[in-house]
Amino acid sequence: MPPSLRSARAAVFTAFFACGLAMGVWLVSIPAVQAATGVSHAVLGGLLLLLGLGGVIGMQVSGALSQRIGSKPVTIAFLVLLALAVNFPLHVGGPVMLGAALLVFGCMNGAVDVAMNDQAVLVERAYGRPIMSAFHALWSVGGAVGALLGAGVQRAQLPMSLAALVGTVVVLACAVVAARPLLGRVPAEPAASTDAAAPTGSSARLSPATRRRVIGFGALAFLLMLAEGVANDWAALHAVEKLEAPTSTAALAYAVFAVSMTVGRLTVDRVAGRFGPAFVVRYGSALAAAGLLVVMLSPAFVLTAAGWCLFGLGLAGVVPQLFTAAGSVDPARQSIIMSRVVGAGYVGQLAGPALVGAAAGLVGLNLAFVLPFLFCLLGVVIARIVTPEQEAAPDATAPGAEASSEVR
Repeated sequence: MPPSLRSARAAVFTAFFACGLAMGVWLVSIPAVQAATGVSHAVLGGLLLLLGLGGVIGMQVSGALSQRIGSKPVTIAFLVLLALAVNFPLHVGGPVMLGAALLVFGCMNGAVDVAMNDQAVLVERAYGRPIMSAFHALWSVGGAVGALLGAGVQRAQLPMSLAALVGTVVVLACAVVAARPLLGRVPAEPAASTDAAAPTGSSARLSPATRRRVIGFGALAFLLMLAEGVANDWAALHAVEKLEAPTSTAALAYAVFAVSMTVGRLTVDRVAGRFGPAFVVRYGSALAAAGLLVVMLSPAFVLTAAGWCLFGLGLAGVVPQLFTAAGSVDPARQSIIMSRVVGAGYVGQLAGPALVGAAAGLVGLNLAFVLPFLFCLLGVVIARIVTPEQEAAPDATAPGAEASSEVR
């Protein structure tokens, strides 16, 4: 690979790390923010919805801007704004100002999310082999570093605003490092599925066939990121409720899941390159479903932890494959499509804990996990959607075409 492309890959790694770090700093700051503003758990839960709303708005704005001017300047600009916005929730008083701060922070985070994933698709396409999952692994690493930074500040009994300030400096430094190597706007021809008579500009409408695929990508991203969000919010509480584990031990349930996700994302690109994206989605969803089944049936914490490990390993490469497929379905409209699919996944991740929580109020938390279990099984059924169209419909006269299609 030419040095410029390797530098672009490193710059995208840097952007993912910076975005994860900012989110990690915020997550460990939540107790301090709640104490400083004096809001109740119920009010805080409602205000956190504004963070999600801001994220969805930012994703759509970022997609439109990236489509018009390219994702390189959009990534850098919103990284800088994200670096500043992570401080806002820690310097407000009262629920109204906190809601406004969370709306702005969510908007900046969502905008960076779409733009850096757009860059990741461009770099992966230039590389000619799967590398998307590794980018998402760096987001997880950044989140861990941000959480450790906040924990260190709290342990030293220093104000959490110091952690946010250090996070700002690090994210700004990452933006400076990534500014030059990122790829500029790359002209692309419309995909074969686009109507031939349609204009090629960014305002052109998608063909019915392309639109159906994009809707499918969005639906699958929504369901599988919903399942991922369940582990984020309910893994530890499930161990306490079902197994009566101490809180210190129960916290390891989420830790096992998070580590497994990171390890899986660092390794699954090779699997995707060898067997194809549909293989990763199909068997990854199946492994995730098996892991969640172990969690629901487990009588002991060790076995439960093993189930969360399988769940994390299974889901690790699924969403990156969806984002790659979405960015490749029609390169001429890549940024707009990415904003839709990433946004759908983001909504699913936010909705998952609430949906499972509502179900848990009716049937108990353990049985409520049947919902994400079924969503993972659905991923097994419709995994083929991520196969590129030219591979999904091989020439029937070509030797071995049927076998090749089945593998992918």
